[in-house]
Amino acid sequence: MSSSFLPNVLLATLRTPVLAIGFPLAFGVLSGFPTAQVVRGPWYNSLRFPPGRPPKEVFPIVWPLLYISMGYASHISVKALDSSESPSTRTSLALGIALYYTQLAMNFAWTPLFFGLKRVGLALIDSVLMTGTTLYAARLLHGPTGSRTTYLLFPYCGWLCFAVYLNAGIWWLNRERTLKKEE
Repeated sequence: MSSSFLPNVLLATLRTPVLAIGFPLAFGVLSGFPTAQVVRGPWYNSLRFPPGRPPKEVFPIVWPLLYISMGYASHISVKALDSSESPSTRTSLALGIALYYTQLAMNFAWTPLFFGLKRVGLALIDSVLMTGTTLYAARLLHGPTGSRTTYLLFPYCGWLCFAVYLNAGIWWLNRERTLKKEE
């Protein structure tokens, strides 16, 4: 597997730090923007939540920081890909970068699934897959980037694990309502 399976525009975007950071940040803002209305609405406020849910004011602070961190990790990854001569290292980096974009798409899909369609179970599946994809990508990128990406992706991986807990708790505590909606 080489980096040739990644469209050049995706690699080119990550070569510039501002674009690498701006890309997930822009998608995050676009994805998260509609949630403000829903969070104030009757559906969301009628849900039961698991213990440990942070105040809603935390999310618009945490998510941009995570998007910045993951964006810069993607920049480090593509720079390592550009300078690597080892086929196995290039394969790990290329797959890690492809998985980065995959998890970013799943991240973008989560908000419409949960808040827009109110499909808590599908959002949970998306969240679990996104977390697994991100953890595997972080593992692939760890060695080839001298663990620099690990430090940047660790908070995101931790937050995703916490998000799975929250999503699973919401699904479980509201399963009677959400299962009927999702059938």
